[in-house]
Amino acid sequence: MTTESNTSIIHSNFFTNKNGNTLMKEFEGILQHNQYIKNLDAVVGFLRASGYFSLRPFLDNINRVRILIGIDVDKYIAQAANQGKIFFGAEEEVREECLRKIRRDIESSNYKKEVEDGIFQMIQDLIDGKLELRAHPSKKIHAKLYILYPDDFNQYSQGVAITGSSNLSGNGLGISEDKQYEFNVKLDRYDDVKFAKDEFDQLWEEAEGCSITAEDVKASVDRTYLKGDVKPYDLYIKMLMEYFSDRVLATDDKNPFDMPEGYTKYDYQMDAVVEGYQKLIRYDGFFLADVVGLGKTVIATMIAKKFLIENGRDKTKILVVYPPAVEQNWKATFKDFGIDKYAKFVTNGSLSKVLDEENYNYWNADEYDLILVDEAHKFRSHTTSAFEQLQEICKMPRIEQGNIPGYKKKVMLISATPMNNTPADIYNEIQLFQDPRRCTIDGVANLTAFFSPLIKEFQQLRKNPNFDVTQFKKLAEHVRDRVIKPLTVRRTRTDIGSVTRYNKDINGFPKVERPNASSYELNEHLADLFESAMQTLDKKLTYARYQAIAYLKPEVSNGLYDNAELISRSLAGIRKNGLVKRLESSFYAFQVSLDNFRQANKNMIDMFNRDKVFIAPDLDINNLLESGYTDEEIEEKLNAKAEDNPKNSVFKAEDFKPEFIEMLQSDQDTLEKMCKAWEKITDADDSKFAKFNELLKHELFKEDRNPEQKLVVFSESVDTVKYLERRINRKDVLVISADNRSKLFKTIRENFDANYKTKLNDYNIILTTDVLAEGVNLHRANVIVNYDTPWNSTRLMQRIGRVNRIGSVSKHIYNYVFYPSREGNREINLNQIALSKIQTFHSTFGEDNQIYSQEEILDRDLTKLFDEGMKKQKEEGNQELPFYEELRTLYKTNRREYNRIEKLSLRSRTGREKRTVEGVTLSGDTLVFLKTNFRKVFFLVSETAKELSVLDALKYFKASTEEQPVERIEQHYKHINMALQKFRAMQDEEMRTQETSQDIQATLGAQVSTAVNLLNNFIREIDDNELYLKIVQLKTLAERGVITYIPKRLQRIQKDLRRTSGKSRMTHDEALAEIIEMAKKYSAYYMAQESQLNEQETNAEIILSESFK
Repeated sequence: MTTESNTSIIHSNFFTNKNGNTLMKEFEGILQHNQYIKNLDAVVGFLRASGYFSLRPFLDNINRVRILIGIDVDKYIAQAANQGKIFFGAEEEVREECLRKIRRDIESSNYKKEVEDGIFQMIQDLIDGKLELRAHPSKKIHAKLYILYPDDFNQYSQGVAITGSSNLSGNGLGISEDKQYEFNVKLDRYDDVKFAKDEFDQLWEEAEGCSITAEDVKASVDRTYLKGDVKPYDLYIKMLMEYFSDRVLATDDKNPFDMPEGYTKYDYQMDAVVEGYQKLIRYDGFFLADVVGLGKTVIATMIAKKFLIENGRDKTKILVVYPPAVEQNWKATFKDFGIDKYAKFVTNGSLSKVLDEENYNYWNADEYDLILVDEAHKFRSHTTSAFEQLQEICKMPRIEQGNIPGYKKKVMLISATPMNNTPADIYNEIQLFQDPRRCTIDGVANLTAFFSPLIKEFQQLRKNPNFDVTQFKKLAEHVRDRVIKPLTVRRTRTDIGSVTRYNKDINGFPKVERPNASSYELNEHLADLFESAMQTLDKKLTYARYQAIAYLKPEVSNGLYDNAELISRSLAGIRKNGLVKRLESSFYAFQVSLDNFRQANKNMIDMFNRDKVFIAPDLDINNLLESGYTDEEIEEKLNAKAEDNPKNSVFKAEDFKPEFIEMLQSDQDTLEKMCKAWEKITDADDSKFAKFNELLKHELFKEDRNPEQKLVVFSESVDTVKYLERRINRKDVLVISADNRSKLFKTIRENFDANYKTKLNDYNIILTTDVLAEGVNLHRANVIVNYDTPWNSTRLMQRIGRVNRIGSVSKHIYNYVFYPSREGNREINLNQIALSKIQTFHSTFGEDNQIYSQEEILDRDLTKLFDEGMKKQKEEGNQELPFYEELRTLYKTNRREYNRIEKLSLRSRTGREKRTVEGVTLSGDTLVFLKTNFRKVFFLVSETAKELSVLDALKYFKASTEEQPVERIEQHYKHINMALQKFRAMQDEEMRTQETSQDIQATLGAQVSTAVNLLNNFIREIDDNELYLKIVQLKTLAERGVITYIPKRLQRIQKDLRRTSGKSRMTHDEALAEIIEMAKKYSAYYMAQESQLNEQETNAEIILSESFK
């Protein structure tokens, strides 16, 4: 039965390209078995070289092929009508369009030798007169018709007409991989064939003035990659043009950046403005991460001004967020550039003022169009309320769109050190302008899926006490290549030094000399005391004073505090670390802290005795840290008696577990003993200060090293700074703390800022905490002493940046580091923690100088120490810059040559001799450059296709103007198709990762899962359609992770509903009311989201390729 039906299909006069029943098969049959057929006439909508080539083997017996191409002439008819003319035909336009289509077909056809041979065969057939081509100049012909007949066609000879839907293409003939459905019918009655032939003859005659000759087609082919292989240098430049296609090669000198008086126009800053602005518009945000000392405030202000001009002055509102220390700097720069009236300024600890609609000092959060966040690394932790507030401001849709369309605000994150701790920092910061599961970064559609495994790997590496710094590096480089590069404008001093036009602006930078390690030994008595203090801090003290909520009896706490254990542990940990750090900073600072702790512990015991215990669990330590509080200020808050804060709760002694008071008393005994032991330590015992004093007298002020006779000393501890002031006892010492920074700002500038108009020498030594590590120039000095090591090693980069700036007086910068004593280092593992953080930072962003330890690795030099690293440091810069500069120079100096190469086909290719680049031999290999609407990818193909880093690809493509092309290798076509296959496999893999991360609820994280379940439960109770829709939208926002606060708050509602012992903290109706409130509030966010739906990635185009002998 089945066989019969199949047979009947095969012998039918209809064919649809299904079950092998193709138009190609029909042609094959007719032409092979009917030797008398000598003519083929065809009317088609378009002609594909692939179609003609496939048919060509069966045309040997045919003497004449006439193909009439029907072009859509409607637009030419309309054109004539608009000009008030009568339309008689458009021969020239139609011929040109037909040739344009042939060119387009060549550039996009399958990359195979056979296809290319077919194109050349077609030209040969035109030359030989076997093939004639015409396009109809006046009729819109939609018909597809093929007529095969003998020379003396009459009613007694056999002819065939085929008509239907098939064009002369791979799809139409049914030979392409994906069989396109067509519907064609074969007619062989004489009357039918004759009618078709007569119609064709008439159309052919009408098209007489629109012949397409061999010369036309050849000239057209010569405008494609088939003209011949290009010179390797031309291919290299064409590749640079394509790779840097989104970079501007020349800025208009009459741009809006006329510099205000007192500012210098630097080329590297102008380039950063252009590049940064492009990223801001494309990704809705970017990182401005030039290393410290290159003028990020000025660059950011100029980008803000460009945005203001483009978006419309009267339609633009700007918000600038910054740490209190740099307030003066921002306000002055915005004023100088004349844009201060379009902006509001807020410190990073006061963001709630922007969200408060009753606060008339600020515009409402939805009115801002552009947000600048200085020292953006302070928002790296998504659990702080500061992050939540900033994210809500950034993600709140713009209420009024100016000339720049879209609901999304633009966000500029400014920081020389965006990744302070882990890759999670970057992940959180990007969420200020991107949505984690709907990301618009090329090739990373799902940020969560991309970052989750990396964050996990980083944490595992950190747990290993013998961590291998090269593994950190590898992980960080992966983040850099995929995410940081597209989102970041960052240059180091090395980059600027290597580009001539940048370097002439600034006349070179000082050289940061190797870190000078100053370690100190402790005498026997002190070493014992130090050891025992370490032991006690680590093992004996319970820090019960800071863990009160964890020791409340369950029936009393009644679920009052979430994560009581966690909060308690982290408070205790902060105190323990604080004491250890103080011990390493100075014995004086340790004595003060120890005494404070003893007093705070005693206060708690006194409260017990009075049967009135206050505790302050609402203290958000992270928030205090992010808002710029020092450890000592936090310690003050922790140690406060807590009686005057109405938020704090009051308990009786019996509300606590009995062991709590015992632990407090045990700690009190220990602290009393320690205080007594440390009381006996005097200035004379301090070997660390002795070491510092020796340097002060004999080394730090040597004139050949320190021409300006200025010194900057940093310590993490205010107490240590006070101690040093007393011990140094000189009149020219300026002591700066958070309290007096603003008041003494002018004094600091007059005495230490090389760019300031007035220069005084009233003060030569500045003693300060990290309150001066940002937003101020101290570059009359070139010697820095780090009296203690900051826990967050990134601080060290900030400190050196104060003196390593444009306009630095000295050619050398000396950096003294006081390493923790042997005992201190062993106990607190300070070196290891600092090294792992700083290494991840180096590898992700590239950094100029070794800041902390001689074990640090700069760039690829994985084993050698500092000296070797300094030689290699250039590789840590933006190594793409010299290539961009080469392209820019050609553009500026030889525009004719630039324009010639620009016109080359995107599929240009060449053959090259075998060559070796940096130890890699290129022989029998093919370099392939592919591009989609989302990304640009390079492959090196031999036995397999391997993705190349951009930098390697740039080096391999590089060629001199003299190099001549050679014949391409035999495997060239195979290699190109292997690269395409590999790219498709990569896309599939990414799609799978994305789908699994979206499909599996578990990967959404516990918080999101809880939020989604809660909404699913409540949504059933909603009858109102509009409200129902808004709650569905809220659920989608929670799943996509658009606003971190949404799932967090919903999880909290769920917890408040679920209290087991005693009554719950929230009723069902209260929960529903809050969910409805949230759904209404965040509906606008959802609408903004939907308007920016991700476009799909296109198939990869072959851009350029070259094969090596």
